[in-house]
Amino acid sequence: MTVDKSGRNSLVNFDLRQIEIFCKVVELKSFSKAAEAVCLAQPSVSERVATLEKMIGIKLLDRLGREIIPTKGGVFFYKHAKAMLEMKRTVCIAVEDFLGLKQGEIRIGGSTIPGEYILPKYIKKFRKKYPLVSVKLFIADTKEIEDAVLSGDIEIGIAGSKGLQKNLLYRELWNDELVLAVPAKHHLAEKKEVSVKELYNESFILREAGSGTLKEMERYFKTFGSKTVRSLKIAAQLGSSTAVKEGIKAGLGISVLSLSAIETEIEAGILKAVKIEEVPMSRNFYLITDRRRTNSPLCEAMLNFFIF
Repeated sequence: MTVDKSGRNSLVNFDLRQIEIFCKVVELKSFSKAAEAVCLAQPSVSERVATLEKMIGIKLLDRLGREIIPTKGGVFFYKHAKAMLEMKRTVCIAVEDFLGLKQGEIRIGGSTIPGEYILPKYIKKFRKKYPLVSVKLFIADTKEIEDAVLSGDIEIGIAGSKGLQKNLLYRELWNDELVLAVPAKHHLAEKKEVSVKELYNESFILREAGSGTLKEMERYFKTFGSKTVRSLKIAAQLGSSTAVKEGIKAGLGISVLSLSAIETEIEAGILKAVKIEEVPMSRNFYLITDRRRTNSPLCEAMLNFFIF
């Protein structure tokens, strides 16, 4: 039994671990996935949720086929439970800040290019400054990175486009140059620049639909070319920058890639970067945080590291 500020007795009682488990079941729609996320056995998760329902006096979850969904009462409880967990997080952050702690784990995310080719170098430099900090990097497309920041699964995201999420704060971070990537022995490799017209005579490898690189190419061709990207001799459309690079090395075709993605191959003399005439293709990478949340001391340390 608990007593509120007015002195009124309450028969409802629970602990923060119970509501943390309940929230994870709601978010993942699965007892087994929630069990993995909170490092417990599935029977233990089910038992704790059942105990929570008994203590509150209402059914919180329903099973709909393979999915677990909250009841009306569960939706109501989840809203307040999340607020409690956020309050706990804020208190922990305040205590850590007071103690000046710079150790623990920070979860960040990056879209393909920054995640695979840029962030590992920065993480190494960050850990040199904060050797007691472990950095967990999540790599996905921009939409998934935004969703992960909004859900609190990661504190910082870095992506190649600026979204429209009003609860997210986007800060311009790095500029990324896009170049024509060709094999070192390709007949275009000795040129410093090529025209758009010349590209239509070459076998071309494109990134997948929805790729930031492909979107930038389409914007460029629409603005400065008389034809579209689809007018190229498309040899293949591949799902990652790494796959495109391997295709170029194998002689499948040439492509437009981030300069950051081919730096190692350029240094090794395997690929050459050639600029396309008129206006250089480039884009910005953005640092993404949730404006509604209080940043942890580790998050602040990494933000300052990136920005300053």
